[in-house]
Amino acid sequence: MRILPYVAAMFLIELPASVCGQAFISPAAQPAHILGTVTDTNGDIVPGATVNIEASSGGHRSMVANEDGFFDTDQVAAGETYLITVSAKGFANWTSSPIALSPGQFSIVSGIRLMLLGEDASVTVFASREAIATEQVEMEERQRVLGFIPNFYVSYDQNAAALTSKLKFKLAFKIAVDPVTLVGTAFLAGADQASHYPNYVEGMKGYGQRFGSVYLNGLTDIMVGGAILPSVLHQDPRYFYQGTGSTKSRLLHALSSPIICRGDNGRWQPNYSSLGGYLASGGIANAYFPEENRGPHLLFRIFSVDLSANIANGVLQEFVLRKLTSVAKDRN
Repeated sequence: MRILPYVAAMFLIELPASVCGQAFISPAAQPAHILGTVTDTNGDIVPGATVNIEASSGGHRSMVANEDGFFDTDQVAAGETYLITVSAKGFANWTSSPIALSPGQFSIVSGIRLMLLGEDASVTVFASREAIATEQVEMEERQRVLGFIPNFYVSYDQNAAALTSKLKFKLAFKIAVDPVTLVGTAFLAGADQASHYPNYVEGMKGYGQRFGSVYLNGLTDIMVGGAILPSVLHQDPRYFYQGTGSTKSRLLHALSSPIICRGDNGRWQPNYSSLGGYLASGGIANAYFPEENRGPHLLFRIFSVDLSANIANGVLQEFVLRKLTSVAKDRN
């Protein structure tokens, strides 16, 4: 899990339809959630495509993608395996690999790329793991708390595909240049200005210096801990929402997220990437902070602030932010 510390500091303060088949009616169990975006092989949106969801128990339902190619349902029973088939006039049918859902799981149907065909042609196309990961990241880049605060570094799909190095850098860059990140930086720079920390000059020049130091702290953390080290060490920088189990198990999952992460091999392991990002942020800060503020205490201060912010973020992700996070339309 990665979140820029200044964004954390600033902001720490679905479709029912008639269905048939038992797999889609389970009031006693927490339902799962399926969503996705339909595009063609060029990446262009395909509006109005028909999405069929077939359950292993024989249940079936259909829906139609909206004008943005988006479909979404949160009334899918857990404990089933599903196949999703997408069809549209003039395109080959696309069928997913089997999808097994657990209670409360948020599953993004990724890599939907419809192939243009002749009038009577028909084939079934399966997505590669890289294509699935790319689609998942594109969806995560639309996740925003209250519709505007970026929430890109959380996966609601516990079976999400591993990210390539390119996707890790893409996510890091996306959060680094997001307008809300810059607003959060400006806010914290103002707070530092009011507290006269670090010991820069006062006035607009001092504010600019504080803005730069806050931004560079976060940028170092996100690039080293969210992209460079995860690529080298083959670790996933995202927070994986658990959503099920006892409150205690979910709390332990959230609290441990800065020190335990998922590897690209799907196994849990020490989160050397995040810890390295905190250390790099504190260490590099000694190169541009005022001389009187430098030293081991600066490294410890930044490390502890970043670690605390990411622990708090994990708790918020697990118990609060899921309900407030929407998948916004593409803002690129």
